[in-house]
This record gives sequence, C-alpha cells and structure tokens, in this order.
Amino acid sequence: MNASDYYEEKTRFYTAAVESIKQKIFLSSVLRLVSFGAVLITAYYYFSRHSPLLLILSFLFAALFIFLVRRAFALNDKKALLGRLLFINENEAGIITGSLNRLDDGSIFNNGAGYTADLDIFGKGSLYHLLNRCSTAHGKERLSTLLRQPLPDAGEITQRQQAVKELAEQPDKRQELTAYGLLNEEEEGNLHSVTAWLSAPPRLYRKRWLQVARWVTPLYNIPCLLLYIANGNVTWLLAGVGTGWLITGIYAKYIHGQHQLLSKKQAVLKQYANILQSFGGIEAGASVLLKDLKQSAGKAGGAIRSLSGLSSMFDQRLNLLVNLFLNSILLYDLQCILSLEKWKEKHTRQFSEWLYTVGDIECLNALATFAYNNPGFAYPVIKSDAPVFIKATQLAHPLIAEKERVANDFETGEKEKLLLVTGSNMSGKTTFLRTLGVNLILAQCGAPVCATSFSCCPMDVLTSIRVSDSLQEHTSYFMAELKKLHSIIQELQNGKPALVLIDEILRGTNSEDKTHGSEAFIQQLIRYNCITLFATHDLMLSGLEKDYPGVISNYCFESVIRDGNLYFDYTLQKGIAKNRNASFLMKKMGIIG
Repeated sequence: MNASDYYEEKTRFYTAAVESIKQKIFLSSVLRLVSFGAVLITAYYYFSRHSPLLLILSFLFAALFIFLVRRAFALNDKKALLGRLLFINENEAGIITGSLNRLDDGSIFNNGAGYTADLDIFGKGSLYHLLNRCSTAHGKERLSTLLRQPLPDAGEITQRQQAVKELAEQPDKRQELTAYGLLNEEEEGNLHSVTAWLSAPPRLYRKRWLQVARWVTPLYNIPCLLLYIANGNVTWLLAGVGTGWLITGIYAKYIHGQHQLLSKKQAVLKQYANILQSFGGIEAGASVLLKDLKQSAGKAGGAIRSLSGLSSMFDQRLNLLVNLFLNSILLYDLQCILSLEKWKEKHTRQFSEWLYTVGDIECLNALATFAYNNPGFAYPVIKSDAPVFIKATQLAHPLIAEKERVANDFETGEKEKLLLVTGSNMSGKTTFLRTLGVNLILAQCGAPVCATSFSCCPMDVLTSIRVSDSLQEHTSYFMAELKKLHSIIQELQNGKPALVLIDEILRGTNSEDKTHGSEAFIQQLIRYNCITLFATHDLMLSGLEKDYPGVISNYCFESVIRDGNLYFDYTLQKGIAKNRNASFLMKKMGIIG
C-alpha cells in the first residue's frame, strides 16, 4: 500500500472511530446521570426507612457512579488521542497532494544565518516546514539544529540512515508517537524552569530529622483526629497540628519557590513520558542508534511519568482544602517536596540526556515520515575517504511538487572544481543551486534525497544567493554581499570540504568592475578544497574555461523561442547560454520596437 492510500484508509478509520467514541461518551454521561440520581433516591429512602437493602443499593449506585466518572475520563482521553491521529492522517494526505504542513513552520529559527535564508530552510513552505512532525521544544530544536549543522561524519550519517529506514516502515507506531506528543503541545521554554529546579542541590531531603518528622507527625495527628471526632477533645490534636505548621512554616518560603519552578508542569512532563514510552514499542531492527535510544527511553519514560505525577500532587497545594486540612494533619507540602527532592537526587544527572533523547526521537520520526511519503527518493552513499565530489542522477528539488519537478543528472568534483552556470532569468539557475544545496543537507541529516541516486562526501554548505540590506545595521546591499563573500572565504580557509553556491554577485557595481571582481573571486575559490557552482549573467566569465581546463567548466540553462513564445526546459546543459530573452520579451510586450 502506498502512502497516499494508507493515509486515506486511516482517515476513514479514525473518522469512524471518533464518531463511535462520541456515542460512547454520550451514553456514559446518561448512565452517570442516572446512577447519580439513583444514589440520591436510595439514600433519601434509606434515611426515611432505614432499610439495609437501600443502604447496599446506595453504595452500589455510588460505586457505579465513580466507575462511570473514571470511564468518562478514559473515554475523553481516548477521544483526544483518536482526534490527533485523525488530524495526523488528514495532514499527511494533504502534504502528499501539495498542501502545506499544518504543524509549525520553524519561523522562530529563521535568523538568516549561514545558508538558511538562501536555501529556504525555515519559514512557511520551507524544508523545515516540509519535514517537521515535532511537538516538543526539544524535538523542534533538534531538527532545526540538524538542518543548520548537518552531520560531518560519514559513519554517523550512515547510522542515522539505518534508523530512518527502520522507522519509515512502522507508520502506525510513528503516528502513535506523534499523536501522544500532540496531546499536550509544549509551549516554548516551559521546561526551562524544571531544568533550573534540577540545577540546585536538594536542600531538605538530606535532613534526617525531617525524614523522621514527615512520618511521626501524621502518625500522631491521625489518632488525635479520631479522638477529637469521638469525644471532642481537641487539645492533643492542636498540639500536633501546631507542630506540623511550625515545621512547614520554617521552610514555607523555600517550598513556595520550588513550587513556582514546578507549577503546572504535569502535562508537559506527561507529554515527554508518553513519547518515550510510545517509542519503546518501536522495532529497532539492525539500527544501533534505535537500540541505544530505546534503551535510554525505557529508563526515562517511567521516571519522567513519576515526576509528572509528583508535580501534579504538588499543584494540589493551591487547593484551599488541601492546604488547610492535609497540611495540618499530614504535612502535605513537606511530603511533596521531600518526594520531589528524592526524585531529584536520583535522576538529575540523566534528565538532560533524556530531554535530548526525546528531541532525537522526534527528529528521527520527522525524517522517517518524509522517507515514507517519498518512497522514490534515494538514500545517499556517503564516502568519507574520497576527494570532495557530488554525483547524482535525476536530481530535483523536494519542495517542488512531483508533477512540476524537472530532474537533472549532475556530477562534479572529479572532473572539475567550479561550474560557471549561465542562463536568463527564470531559466532555472538559482533553483538548481538550491536543489543541490537542499539535497546535500538532507543527505547529511541521514534522510533520503530527491534523486534516483546520490553520492557525495560530507561537506559544509556555503552560499551567497539571497542578499538583503539592513537599515538597522546601516548596511547597503553591496556591503552585505561583500560580507557574505568574505565569510565564505574565511570558512574555506579551515580546509574542510565545502559546496559553494554563488548566484550573480557584485550587482551593485559597473559591468567592467563586476567582471573583474567576479573573475578574481573565482580564481580565489578554486584554490580551496571545495566544489563551486557560480551562476552568472556575465558571459565574459565563460572564457575562464580555457584558462583553467579541467578545473572550470561552462554549463547553462537555455531557453527556447518557438512560435513566438518563450519556453524553458530547466535542463542543465554543457556550454554557454545564447538566447537573448530580455530583448524578446521587451519586444513582445511592446516596450521596445
């Protein structure tokens, strides 16, 4: 079954499941109302007639009511999960047919640094937007980091590829993982206070007298409370309650501060625990990375769920009844803080690793969904021991709809170091530069690429494609471009392999100066350990192919004028672009004669 059919089938299934559970919830609410009414009626008649049978019935109906209340919570939880699964399948079906992903587009990461703006990595309709299936801040951050800083090691890339392949074949498990994450979508940064709480050492847990007091005081207060109920003697109870409040009061400020750090974290902690425990059902297969993540997730899921429960209990201190009664009798605040500090003592060191595990799980899930949705895409062959090179067949841009893509074969590195790419506006030069850059990034993230075959060595991606001025920084367009070119040279000086993508530089100067500057920059680029695609309208630069045979080659995207119309085939060809599209279009529009 292909991905489109799978999503359509699942959409029908979950639509029916949601409607079915709505009916169950309605029936449960009716039965709950009836059982509550039955409790009131039987209790009323019991007090007027004192029949043992009515007392038994009253308790039975009360038990039924409690059962139905618990069942209502379970049904609503299931409905929420089914609703998320329905959303997931509708969203995936839409993505396959060309609609935008309904999850976060990563605009928050769009600072324009490096190649991110040039290659449309973040923002609406971006690569991140296409890939993202993350619900937690750590998942989103992990995916964004991977796209900004792809893996530099061939072995690590291959290991991640294997994990993506294994996960891609388990769509039901992947959807369950995503759905659990979406049940409690995390707001940016709301686990930072938990991290701050963990960073401070336990203050009360190591005090032995408090460990004694937490048990002795309730054991004293409970009999005193029963004594008060039995004969009205309150003296002993007041002594115990006063002692309890004195102990709690000593640390009231500290307890309140700790609660501020942990307040209302139950839902997000439960979200992380659900993701970790759901991942435990994944089949790791031959993937070492998945096995390692499963091992970490297995330990983390239960521990974080426990912290979620403790956080929920701690929040109950805001309830007036809890604060007055349970603090008076059981030292509730102290019980909570000591249990939390016990958890902290045991798990602080692993917590950061667990958060990273959640992020990595969600990131792999996103790449695996991308792989499942695009079964025709190829997993790259990564060679670390080879000179800088790229070789691809039927290479296209993954952000362009399948029916509109024009694929090209491409090979460079072994035969030449720099490709001068000429062609008119709209001919496909810039799109091809972005195609190569985006697919190289995907390759080094461990994902499949939009090609039938692709091989390369790990390399940095350096670009100057989309340049903008800045009023805030008092930077002109021309100076902004020079800064980009300077940063490219600085990066190349470290000697690491790189792909350099340059699109029409030095537009802010005269044609002679532009040609001279471009030529000098090209001569600089070919000295470094990089492959360069240099798109330009300046045909004067094409003569460099003769000056540097086997190093610089001319390629072009040509247009065709046929039957009075202009056509582009978007096919990369050897040679220099010849057609004068501007003159043709200006004549056709009546601008010139």
